[in-house]
Amino acid sequence: MAANLTAAVAAPEAAARGHNVPALLFGVLLIVVIICGNLLVCLSVFTEKALKTTTNYFIVSLAVADLMLAVLVLPLFVYSEFQDGVWTLNTTICDCLMTMDVMLCTASIFNLCAISVDRFIAVLIPLNYNRKHVDLRQTVLLSATWILALAVASPVIFGINNVPGRDPSECKLENDDYVLYSSVCSFFIPCPIMVLLYCGMFRGLRRWEEARKAKLRNSIQACRKLQEAAASLPPLASLPPPLPPIIEREQTDTLDEPSTYPSPDRPFHSSKYKDGPVPTVSFAEIKFNPDIRRRKTAKINSRERKAMKVLPVVVGAFLFCWTPFFVLHTMRARCQDCHVPPALMSVVTWLGYVNSALNPIIYTVFNTEFRNFFKKFLHRCCSKSTR
Repeated sequence: MAANLTAAVAAPEAAARGHNVPALLFGVLLIVVIICGNLLVCLSVFTEKALKTTTNYFIVSLAVADLMLAVLVLPLFVYSEFQDGVWTLNTTICDCLMTMDVMLCTASIFNLCAISVDRFIAVLIPLNYNRKHVDLRQTVLLSATWILALAVASPVIFGINNVPGRDPSECKLENDDYVLYSSVCSFFIPCPIMVLLYCGMFRGLRRWEEARKAKLRNSIQACRKLQEAAASLPPLASLPPPLPPIIEREQTDTLDEPSTYPSPDRPFHSSKYKDGPVPTVSFAEIKFNPDIRRRKTAKINSRERKAMKVLPVVVGAFLFCWTPFFVLHTMRARCQDCHVPPALMSVVTWLGYVNSALNPIIYTVFNTEFRNFFKKFLHRCCSKSTR
């Protein structure tokens, strides 16, 4: 009986040793942070008028990918980590998990790549860029990110993971050729494209800044020359009579009565208006035709300079979090003699998932409009809780 009691006590201890409690706690916290942060990003874009821009719609697409990752992938991944890396569910669920994991990670990368393409067009071809509304080009970019991500991940759900001698106690991508294919399509091709596009954008912004400074210097020099020329002129002996004052009045008055303002074809006599009524003219009659091309270019370039402060940080954080995973993942698939410790693979996988929680924090720190929305949201929540 004592032996049975000892075995009964030892069994729970052995089970407890096989459970990774810190991974469970960290995983639950990570899921909560990802869901709350990315929900706030989506809510801010759809409720704040100042945030309804085409760039932020791409950011919403990225936030949706992170949300789906937190809801569909991370719970099963955290459960597997809690079981100390042992997969206790069936292989069909594992294949669904791998499909969603590959698709959502690929969608995140493709969304960042689509943002870089959109920014490149906005900076270098600003007159063809629609900042306030999503046009056909941007709709195609948004749709292509998800369609291509699904195409990259679809072989897993169609059975490419069912290799001979598969270990059902481990959930991973089993086909080494597919591991290489997915890594190249999902990471090693889009990342250099993003880097090259951002380099081109920085060069374009630098050229625009130099041209703007040169134009400003030319304007200052022209003003100085005019001042010097005016100072060298002799004083005028007599000045022409002043023009009658222009008083704004309602447009309805202008329609009822013809204007008595003298025509440019007739000479102006100041005595005519000495004791009579003061002629008026409506501002509605003054036609102002600004150079729309120049105004639009300057306005868009100014906004792109602000956006460029945030997006390179997002891309840099993504590369920092996901590069170790894809390098080790590819190396383990192609080098059969290379031993990658399971603990190291677990760490780099966690690091990749942490990126989904970093993006809302980056928007809050580097974007004033997102930061103001989050402050107002927290203020409302705190005021409701204190009532």
